[in-house]
Amino acid sequence: MEKKSVDGLKERKPRLRQIRPVFHTKTKKEDDDVLNKTLIKTAWKTGVLNLSGKGLVHVPDNVWNIPGSISFEDEDDTSKYCMDKKRSSEEEWWNRQNFVELNLSSNSLTTISTNIQNLEDLSILNLSSNLLVELPSTIGCLRKLTHLYLNSNKLDKVPLEFFKLQELRVLDLSHNNFENIHDDLVDLVMLDTLDLSYNKLKSIPCGIGFLVRLTSLNVSFNQIVELPSDIVNIRSLIKLTVMNNELKSLPEFMGDLRKMEYLYSQNNNIAEIPSLMGCNALKEIYLGNNSIAILSDEFCQSLPQLKVLSLKDNKLKEISNDIILLRSLITLDISNNLLEQLPSSLAMLSHLANLQVDGNPLKSLRRDIIQCGTARILKSLRSERVVEKCSVPVTEHCDTFPDRYEMERHKSLNLSLKELIDIPDSVFADAVKANVTCINLSRNKLESIPSGLETLSSITTEVDLSVNLLKILPDFLSQFGNLRYLNVSSNLLEDLPESLGLVITLRELNIASNRLRNIPNCIYHLTNLEILQASGNQIIVIDATDTGIGSLKKLATLDLSNNSIEMLPPILGNMKQIKNLQVTGNKFRHPRHQILMKGTYSILSYLRDRISET
Repeated sequence: MEKKSVDGLKERKPRLRQIRPVFHTKTKKEDDDVLNKTLIKTAWKTGVLNLSGKGLVHVPDNVWNIPGSISFEDEDDTSKYCMDKKRSSEEEWWNRQNFVELNLSSNSLTTISTNIQNLEDLSILNLSSNLLVELPSTIGCLRKLTHLYLNSNKLDKVPLEFFKLQELRVLDLSHNNFENIHDDLVDLVMLDTLDLSYNKLKSIPCGIGFLVRLTSLNVSFNQIVELPSDIVNIRSLIKLTVMNNELKSLPEFMGDLRKMEYLYSQNNNIAEIPSLMGCNALKEIYLGNNSIAILSDEFCQSLPQLKVLSLKDNKLKEISNDIILLRSLITLDISNNLLEQLPSSLAMLSHLANLQVDGNPLKSLRRDIIQCGTARILKSLRSERVVEKCSVPVTEHCDTFPDRYEMERHKSLNLSLKELIDIPDSVFADAVKANVTCINLSRNKLESIPSGLETLSSITTEVDLSVNLLKILPDFLSQFGNLRYLNVSSNLLEDLPESLGLVITLRELNIASNRLRNIPNCIYHLTNLEILQASGNQIIVIDATDTGIGSLKKLATLDLSNNSIEMLPPILGNMKQIKNLQVTGNKFRHPRHQILMKGTYSILSYLRDRISET
């Protein structure tokens, strides 16, 4: 007799659920079932198959058959569903795309079938983040392969046939167990990007200089003691990463790498910086945690475009006054060295915004000044520079203006801090002959811009007129067709000339600490502007429409702090390209202080949310 419940209904016995182990080794059939007909049809349509992160232990057999015919049984129908070149009504074989991309990354694969040779049209193969210990020799049959990702496996060698992949542009072998790389690597002459980082390499094959198309070479986190001298033949190299090795030196004639923009060589045993004369494109150098004791004059004279220099954790005892020649420098990290004093010429680097000097036995700077940050340190150095100038004997001080040869050497006319009220035309004539590109007339008593400056309009790229008594700017500034940086901060300007809008090469404009009541209309025509500093004025209204600030599509930094702005227009939030927005110290009540303190992203998000309310 069946047991009944209280309400008279039959009581059902509890259903026992089959408990499966959380972790189990997948069988070959389970892996084969991952490649269902939907994925196959997608691969036929697009030429791409993505099996990343599927927990595969084996590659499904049908992967190697995708270019040809495939038959499989439909789970929802007892009839056999065949797809091949003769019998497909839904997917005619001649409409299929060539199978060009296969992604098997982030699985647990230990081997790859020799049938990989069937994928003869493959151009992109991603086998990263698996457990591969070897590759089949038939991988050399993939002659159309351009991108190969083998990073994060357990490889310690590749078959010789591998080096027949002479169409490779990108090769990633990082995070493996290679102790050496076969010399035939240099046969891959089409390589553009090569990553050998995080292995156990003690050397790089000689002949690497034959890879003349390389733009990025990464051999970091290995055990390399010396770089081959012919590495300087890679004339297309833009980024060289050799950090965290056992290098005692960098190759001579590094100056031959004329296109190099980034050098990462921190955490080695380098004792001396080689000559970089000729590396005019270098923007960032990282040499931290080495054994460098000298920053030579030649180094300072050869890198006009350098923006970031990190020399922290070295053995520096002195920095040359010629560091003033690194006129594009934005970040300088010389922390944790043996410096007892800093050159006062650091204060003359107009772009320097981040100076790290902690961990040095400095005698000329008090600890409280260092803790106040970059601006306070530079202010102290400027004061020191003024004292130095006042202590110069009268017979030497009469030489106010630099001679032509000094300007030619520095490519700069620097007349800052000279109490000038005018500058003779002859000085600018000498500057023209010296092909000067950087003009610094800051911290003087100029009430108007000297007319002789106009003669430099065709070659000048930077002009600093800050901290003077200027009330107007001349129209001839519109003739500066190569001007990228203009600083007229801390003057008496109430407006800017409309003609300034013609200088469309400008990337950075500093109009801070003037008497502007609005952002001048000419600025809205500077379509290449990336940095606009307008703090410390009397600006009341912000025009963020497409005819105002909204027209500056490349603007990344906007400083409107310490003005009289009564309201931030919500449409300003649509300028998502802005990475640094400063608006503190104004009259508006919204956004609240808490939002302002969260930074640019929060401010722009808040403004976008307000658009629908207006």
